[in-house]
Amino acid sequence: MEIRRITRAEAVQDAGHLFDVAPLPEATERFLADEGHHLLIAYDEGVPAGMATGVEMTHPDKGTEMFLYELGVDESFRGRGVGRALTSALADLARERNCYGMWTVTAEDNAAARAAYGRAGGVPEDGQVVLVWTFDQE
Repeated sequence: MEIRRITRAEAVQDAGHLFDVAPLPEATERFLADEGHHLLIAYDEGVPAGMATGVEMTHPDKGTEMFLYELGVDESFRGRGVGRALTSALADLARERNCYGMWTVTAEDNAAARAAYGRAGGVPEDGQVVLVWTFDQE
């Protein structure tokens, strides 16, 4: 398995099956143009097997941390350590970029994600609640 940091929109489109829906060209270009946004794709013999996205977040009194925005592994590659490898690679990138930490959110019943994150060194934070605002798109 090889993990690559993606900077070209063509590579995103080629790995489109790893995302929830087909990547949007304008959003892809905007994401890739921001140096604080990161897209890693794991390849198995040249085939996109999984992806992870990370976003650096900086706050005046905290510094910069990495938000693991999304992790996706093709169904045929699940259970082979792809998610753990991508999570670890993003954590390594966060360290290289002097982030003080990394965090993510997942559903309590998402056993696969929790296992991948745990194997990569992530520890659940007790007593946390996620709040969401959804805005109408016109």
